[in-house]
Amino acid sequence: MKRFGYIVMLVMLAVGMQAQTLKELQAQQKKYAEEIENTGKMIKQTKQNEKATENKLNLINQDIRTRKKLINSINQEIVALDQEQSRLQGEQSRLEAELDSLKRDYAHLVQLTHYADLQQSPLLFLLSAKDFNQLFRRIRYMREFAAYRQEQVARIEGVKADIQIQSDLIQDNRKEKDSALKTQQRERDQLARNERKQKAMLQDLKKKEKELIAKQKQQQKKIDELNKQIERAIARQVDRKQQLTKEQELIAGGFAANKGRLPWPVEKGFISGHYGKHQHPVYENVTINNKGVYIQTTAGSDARVVYEGEVTTCMVMGSTYAIIVQHGNYRTVYTGIQTPTVKPGEKVQAKQNIGRIASNPDDDNKTELQFQVWEDRTLLNPELWLAQ
Repeated sequence: MKRFGYIVMLVMLAVGMQAQTLKELQAQQKKYAEEIENTGKMIKQTKQNEKATENKLNLINQDIRTRKKLINSINQEIVALDQEQSRLQGEQSRLEAELDSLKRDYAHLVQLTHYADLQQSPLLFLLSAKDFNQLFRRIRYMREFAAYRQEQVARIEGVKADIQIQSDLIQDNRKEKDSALKTQQRERDQLARNERKQKAMLQDLKKKEKELIAKQKQQQKKIDELNKQIERAIARQVDRKQQLTKEQELIAGGFAANKGRLPWPVEKGFISGHYGKHQHPVYENVTINNKGVYIQTTAGSDARVVYEGEVTTCMVMGSTYAIIVQHGNYRTVYTGIQTPTVKPGEKVQAKQNIGRIASNPDDDNKTELQFQVWEDRTLLNPELWLAQ
């Protein structure tokens, strides 16, 4: 019985581990589905025409990347479900073998001679005792025998119930796998459609390469000038060389300790431009050098501060604003703000909204925030600071 209990414990542990893996995969798929839905909203907010734009291509690329992750996660779920199916069937076979063994033992039990005599005449069995001691032993035997028989019947019924549970689990597993297979096929079909759109857009954009490269260079000049303004503003603040207060030192320490765990400066969105130098996604001979990370989101979204601190700057940059928040000797910068909701000198908390992000009607209604991280006068890679 101890060995049986140990086996049951191991089986239950395996079920728990497998269920946890499936649960994690399904949570992952939910996250990817939400990202795809959010990207779909951004696509709907672009100018509704057939004209190919870099923004539309960027959104299609993001949808393709996320959909591939979703399909891969579904593939892992199907493999896990297959493994679970094999385990459940193995457990069902083991239980059926145990049930057969119990039935054979019980059949052997009822064939025992004393049990047969007892069944014919329990009273005669007792009265035929030679003396009181034998009578007492027979009474005890009858009780123990009846209890053992009831125990065997209970074990048989219990194993039958376990087999039914396993059968139900197998059926549920099959339904879950069928659902996963249907979702997988649906996502593959949509992925194929998006890849055809991607190819067509690339071809259209290549036809207008000279015109669009010239436009991109003009935009890059504006971005470079805006980044220089930010750099000068931060340099002025650092050069004041004011001694940090104890509160600011604590905030700086907390900010540094949360590297890789800071919340995103938008509630929902994706990285549309990575930090540093990169080849342009369409034009091979064009290099982009981003001083921050660009995060695209849906129209009407707000920027939010990533850690507690104090607003030091709200400056106009073209038609939008840049907001600088100090966290001790660290600073975060948020550009592309249409309507700031904070002012210099105001203390802010993590995830506090600091302004509505502008949508650019001249760039296919793109809603994009540039986010930078500085340590004193040193520009850092913000992607290493944000939670993944």
